[in-house]
Amino acid sequence: MARAIVLRQLTNSPKSRFQLSQKLAERHIPEDVAEAVLDRFVEVKLIDDAEFAMLWVRSRSMYKSLSRSALQRELAEKGIAEDVAQEALEQIDPDTERDQAKELVRRKLKGSLDLSERSERDKYTRRWVAMLARKGFSPSLAFAIVAEVIDESFLDD
Repeated sequence: MARAIVLRQLTNSPKSRFQLSQKLAERHIPEDVAEAVLDRFVEVKLIDDAEFAMLWVRSRSMYKSLSRSALQRELAEKGIAEDVAQEALEQIDPDTERDQAKELVRRKLKGSLDLSERSERDKYTRRWVAMLARKGFSPSLAFAIVAEVIDESFLDD
């Protein structure tokens, strides 16, 4: 029964050992049975937290434009060891991370926004900084990125 649960979970999407352990506990599988099944799956490389972390970071960074800190938090929630998480996060280039954040703001800036008035510029700055903060960027970096993109837009005009 435990083996079937784990296989079904892995069929849907990659999972960490911790996530699978939680799923087995939810289904009232005895802990010793769950550990034995999970150990076997690790042994045959059907469960690999390092590979899971690498895939998770690549996917969430590319498609959700999340910062390193947000990704680190997500990996911790999924039970990934800190050293494994750090190794996975090393694949993110800080310049690429910053460029993704700038591109997010640029996409929001496109259109017919008139930021020549101070009140409008401040309103959108707050919105975009909040958006970047939700993606895990520090407030100081978010403000710097938004200011840089707004300045670029005025230079382009």
